[in-house]
Amino acid sequence: MAVLFVGVDWGERHHDLCLVDQDGGVLATRRITDGLAGVGALHALVAAHAQDPAQVVVGIETDRGLLVGVLLAAGYQVYAVNPQVVSRYRGRHGSSRAKSDRGDAKVLADLVRTDRHNHRQVAGDSSLVEAVKVLARAHQSLIWARQRHVNALRSALRDFYPGALAALGTHLAEPEALAVLELAPTPEQGRRLTRAAVRRALVQAGRRRNLQGRVVAVHDALAAPQLAAPEQLEAAYREVVGALVTVLGCLNVQVAALEEQLTLRFAVHRDAGIVQSLPGLGVVLGARVLAEFGDDPHRYATAKGRKAFAGTAPVTRASGLRTTVVARAACNQRLVDACYLWAFAALTASPGARRCYDAHRARGASHHQALRALGNRLVGILHGCLARRVTYQEQVAWPAA
Repeated sequence: MAVLFVGVDWGERHHDLCLVDQDGGVLATRRITDGLAGVGALHALVAAHAQDPAQVVVGIETDRGLLVGVLLAAGYQVYAVNPQVVSRYRGRHGSSRAKSDRGDAKVLADLVRTDRHNHRQVAGDSSLVEAVKVLARAHQSLIWARQRHVNALRSALRDFYPGALAALGTHLAEPEALAVLELAPTPEQGRRLTRAAVRRALVQAGRRRNLQGRVVAVHDALAAPQLAAPEQLEAAYREVVGALVTVLGCLNVQVAALEEQLTLRFAVHRDAGIVQSLPGLGVVLGARVLAEFGDDPHRYATAKGRKAFAGTAPVTRASGLRTTVVARAACNQRLVDACYLWAFAALTASPGARRCYDAHRARGASHHQALRALGNRLVGILHGCLARRVTYQEQVAWPAA
């Protein structure tokens, strides 16, 4: 049975299609709208040239979205190709560097016709893990946004209110720091703040242990003499601090709400028990790791493939007499970040992980290099646990020398 190859140049408002046969001949081209009518036109066009959906191979530059879900539900073989790869592949057919949406659709169709064996087919992940991915990524993005606002707040305080940094430390997103800054957003207001007011603010923020000592430390630091900014400049900074305190308070609420929903969805997944059994993986970090890897059991044939996808496996560059081994640059940055934090947390949770880290350090590896190597090993252990459907066992994962 003849195979039909379809290139889809994805866009927000419309998509360009190109259908080619096994010999590379163009069968049809069309631009469809984004939405139900456009999907219907796509299926009708494909049905005019192919009878079996399994014989339809689609190349597209994204692996998520409603259109990709529709293509997978129809039974097509869908390959998500990195746009950078498509850009380089375009140069194989000409040197003019011309580019168009219709031309990109043709490039994608030819790419999956000749080189699909070099690319990964879009995995058939469950809707549950996709929901976990949406929540995990949104949760992580809010945490990153919160840190950016914390950095902005620290920068503003350093410029006109260093006493607040001395009193509150670096954890400016904590409820205690926000409560104090809400009462005293300027040095003058900080000097007028009484210990009773500081105490009320800390209690309302949830402080229970070492309350009196903390009240004295915050009050004395705010009351200490410090350099003063001009009145108009201080008034401007007061507005900035007030706005940032409000935004950080809102972000704290939303981060907690998303974490609650993420915990509920992750807890009912069939792989949650296995993932959480590994050292260093709690609910949030375990949900991130599971979401980015996906739950299709056939997606990774070997542990090597999972490590490459995670970005923990090093890349070897060999030419002539020169060979270098470097960290992988083209990778899923969210998964790289999760694996790095996972390796760091495993140092105190697993004696075997600690021995692995210490061995790399003893051979001259830096802290980051040793953590990447440990993360690479942990990804392989996770692959083995998921493949065998068993939970983590310390003595099996790290046998005695």
